[in-house]
Amino acid sequence: MSEKVESLGALFRRSVHQYGSKLAYRVPEGNKYKDYTYEQAWEVVFEYAKALHAAGLKRSDRLVILGESCFEWAMTDWAAQTLGIVTVPIYPTLPPDQSQFIADDAGAKAAVCLDTRLASKLSGLTTYLLRPEKGESGLLDFAKDSTLTKEEWNQSIDETGWLDLATLIYTSGTTGRPKGVMLDHRNFVSLVENIRETIPITKDDTFLSFLPLSHVYERFAGHALPVGVGATVAYATSLASLAKDMMRIKPTIMLCVPRFLENVRARIVDAVKKDKPIKQKLFNMALKQGLAKQRGEFAPLAGLLDKLVGAKIREKTGGNIRFFVSGGAALSPHVSEFYIAFGLNVLQGYGLTETTAATALNMPEDINPATVGPPIRGCEIKIAPDGEILQRGDSVMSGYYNLPDDTKAAIDAEGWFHTGDIGELDPAGRIKITDRKKDILVLGNGKNVAPLPIENKIKESDFVEEAVVLGDGMEYCCALIIPNFERLTHELEAKGITEKDTHRLVEMDEVKAIFKEEIAKANKQLADFEKVKKHVLVGKSFTVDDGELTPSLKVRRRVVKDKYATEIESMQR
Repeated sequence: MSEKVESLGALFRRSVHQYGSKLAYRVPEGNKYKDYTYEQAWEVVFEYAKALHAAGLKRSDRLVILGESCFEWAMTDWAAQTLGIVTVPIYPTLPPDQSQFIADDAGAKAAVCLDTRLASKLSGLTTYLLRPEKGESGLLDFAKDSTLTKEEWNQSIDETGWLDLATLIYTSGTTGRPKGVMLDHRNFVSLVENIRETIPITKDDTFLSFLPLSHVYERFAGHALPVGVGATVAYATSLASLAKDMMRIKPTIMLCVPRFLENVRARIVDAVKKDKPIKQKLFNMALKQGLAKQRGEFAPLAGLLDKLVGAKIREKTGGNIRFFVSGGAALSPHVSEFYIAFGLNVLQGYGLTETTAATALNMPEDINPATVGPPIRGCEIKIAPDGEILQRGDSVMSGYYNLPDDTKAAIDAEGWFHTGDIGELDPAGRIKITDRKKDILVLGNGKNVAPLPIENKIKESDFVEEAVVLGDGMEYCCALIIPNFERLTHELEAKGITEKDTHRLVEMDEVKAIFKEEIAKANKQLADFEKVKKHVLVGKSFTVDDGELTPSLKVRRRVVKDKYATEIESMQR
């Protein structure tokens, strides 16, 4: 039985005691990886703790961490947790005004930034660099002047309590200004302990980390969780090198977002379309037979086709993947089924920043792509009369920082957190998300329409990158459609059309005909009042920089509605 721990620092220390000589981290350095055992990593954490201590940071101080995910980011966070310092992660993609707002709102005393470029986003704040250039001083330079002893350090860990604030993570702000979610040590530690009791994640697993640590999803499931169970964390060299990193690291678990899975699937399908007809036929047969086998249907050729096709696809992920975990946004069932057909399990999960990222998760032995799985142990769930999902338990935040009214509106007197998501529980106790409460459309005829299922149906088309269904106050549903321009141009090139300008592409009759047909296919699967009667093709992808997407790649519906007001109005005529 593992010793009970009260804080994140104590969680890491316990793993050092239990798994000392075992591989903890793999850090890219050029074309190689530098490896650290748990004992070695703990010594690195101590160096960072000494540096923070020498920089004058004390218990309960707020420390901004601004930078791309990397080993240094992780070590800074662990060091802060051992000292009782509250970390405030900021997405490196946020513009200076939003970064400054978060730092000011949190009352940050200092910031640790990856480099001077990111440090320039903050003003009026002492900044320390994780990767200084030649001639610059870095955070670790302070370690040599520290008086912190190992005894004092361990005492600091012991003094950090279950209910002490660990981090302030600011929401992405899909509907308004970001709010600081207060997550304490209890939130993280209790969730680690509950997950290790219910889900087969062990010390033998290797996580390949490439998602932003500034987001609660990676911060918990790719940072705290693997260390808590004694697993290995390897960092991707870059997004561009991810395919190569998978081959080199051979991970057993990868956290990802739907867009990653959709893009990989699209690349596989595109490559097959360029292959010989016989290979195309084998691929399509393997897909159908693999899915039939997973559904328990008659599939006599599944084994043979898996050796011919499935094994090669799995090999491209490193060959050791036990499962992908998909979170951050809704995953279309057809994407999940694609991977499952080739023996790559995708476990769709559900959680919010306010619930420390993890509320429910499909289990490897019982994957239902139409749901986000059963609640994780310790997460109490009920459905409110209006369909809203409510959650209670140790993984629910203590509140929004300096926003008592917002906290009171989110967490009722009985301790139930109101998620804002609409859903239901199936007979097996799995959660099915149907939409966001604020996103429900009320048509002019009074009909309530959930846009998410409609958007997912439209996005089943390989030609669609994003779909935003609208309809408030209208007589029917309409949609803004963002094409998958890579897929679209390949299709047109096969017809001898070489136009590359995306704005001109969406005006072409040939393109409009393609999307008219794709929308018609989706409409056949929808109730009459859900059917998309009109749509407009948008000539550019949504981006974080342009404000249409949050840093976690969710659509900011309010921004989209304002930015494309003219196009939306044209669909009401």
